This record gives sequence, structure tokens and C-alpha cells, in this order.
Amino acid sequence: MIIVQDITESSINKFLGRKSMRKLVGDIFCYILLISIGIAMLLPFLWMISSSLKSRGDVFIFPPEWIPKPIRWHNYVEAMTTVPFGRFIKNSIQITILVIIGQVVSSSLVAFGFARLRFIGKNILFMILLSTMMIPYHVTLIPLFITFRKIGWINTFKPLIIPAYFGSPFFIFLLRQYIMTIPLAFDDAAKIDGCGYFQLFYKIIVPLIKPVLITITIFSFLWTWNDFMGPLIYINDMEKFTVTLGLNLFRYSYGTEWHLLMAASTIALLPCLVIFFIAQRYIIGGIVLSGLKQ
Repeated sequence: MIIVQDITESSINKFLGRKSMRKLVGDIFCYILLISIGIAMLLPFLWMISSSLKSRGDVFIFPPEWIPKPIRWHNYVEAMTTVPFGRFIKNSIQITILVIIGQVVSSSLVAFGFARLRFIGKNILFMILLSTMMIPYHVTLIPLFITFRKIGWINTFKPLIIPAYFGSPFFIFLLRQYIMTIPLAFDDAAKIDGCGYFQLFYKIIVPLIKPVLITITIFSFLWTWNDFMGPLIYINDMEKFTVTLGLNLFRYSYGTEWHLLMAASTIALLPCLVIFFIAQRYIIGGIVLSGLKQ
């Protein structure tokens, strides 16, 4: 019996050892694959930064020099002054801040109504709201342009800002699903203390949905800052150009100055990188915590 037990234990140990070895090899392979993919995706970004610090003639030399010699930091100053890039950044910041405020306030209010209020046709209205997510932006582009032109909003920031104050279907859906995970006991306790619906919203619900509000803020910032189609259609004067239109203007006006274009692109990309690395855990956490609980 002792011999059989020893053989059994030895076989189990060998099996576990082989299983651990296979798991270790599999983990190493996955890490190598992920690191390789990450490096491949970083190469264009690294090339952009490297090119932004080179002289004009060194951008396309082969094999490429990843570390410029000498490093030309003046390219960033020249890129900012060749076109009024500072003005474009100011316009983008103004539009982005107002859009974020509109999206956060309107989407959270509408989501609270769908999650907590009871009224006839609520589910039907929510399904109609979700169905609008399936309509491509380009389908509504011409009707929106005609409407904004008739009310005199063309060549202003209003077409880029005002629609945000009517909420976003995706953000409303995200917030509504999160609010539905909050126990109704909080609502009952607040009502017993004399809170109305609006007090319930900003005193109880808003503090509890901060992770999703942060996620919405980040998404709104990234989408608005990188928006090209909207400003291209509605903005005509160069003084009102955003960062994306400024880069397009730079590309057409100074298309051969690749080192300056790369410097301007790096400046335009920097806020997105900073926001992403600071708040990436909120992006993932906000979406995961929203769930699909009914």
C-alpha cells in the first residue's frame, strides 16, 4: 500500500509539474506576443516624436535615426508660430469644456429619469433612444447642416456645442445601467427625509455615479478634441479653427515641412495622452461597473 501510495503521489507531482510547465510556457508566449504587438503599435508614435525633433532633410533618411542628432527643440516653437496654432488650441479647449459640461449634465439627468421615474411609455422611449445609436452620423449630416444654416449657426461654435446639451444615447445608456444597480433603499431613505426628485438626484445619485461621470468626461474630451468632421463642415473662418482643422491647414499649406507637421501633431496629441494615462483606470472601471443589470 505504501509503494502504491508513493507511486500515486509521484505521478500526481509529475502531472502537476508538467501542467505548471505548460502554463509557464503559455504565459511566456502570451507576454512575448503582447509586447511585440505593443511595440509595433508604438512605432508610428515614436517615429512622429523622432521626426518632430529632426531637421527637414533628416526625416526620410534610411535607415531612420530614432535619436536625432542634433535634437531641434525649436521645431515646436516654429510649428506654433507658423500658423496661429495657439489660437486653434484655445478654440478646441473652449468647445471641449462646454461640450463636457453639456454631456455630463444632460445625460445624467435623462438617465436618472429613465432609471428612477415611472411614467407611461418609458421603455418604449428608451428603446427609441437606443435605436438612434444605430443611425450613422453621415445620414443626419445634410439635414442638420440645412437646419443650422436656416437658424444662422454656420461659422459659429453653436453646432458643435449646443447638441451636447441634449444628451448622448450612449452616455445615457451607460448612466442608466449604472443607476439601476444602486439599491432603491437609498431613494426611500432620501424621500423619508423629505428629498424631492431633484434633491435625490444631486445629493444621493450624483455622488454614487462619479466613476461613470468621470468616464463620460474622458470620452467627451477625446471625441470632441479629435473631432474633424464637425468643425470642417460648420467652421469657415481660420480664426475659429480647431486643432484638427489647424493640422489640416498646416498639411496643405506647409506639406513639405514634415518636421514641423510632426511637431504640431505631437502638440495636438499630448493632451489626449495625458488624459488617457491619468484616467485609464476610470475608463475601464466606469464601463465595467455599469454592467447590464436590469
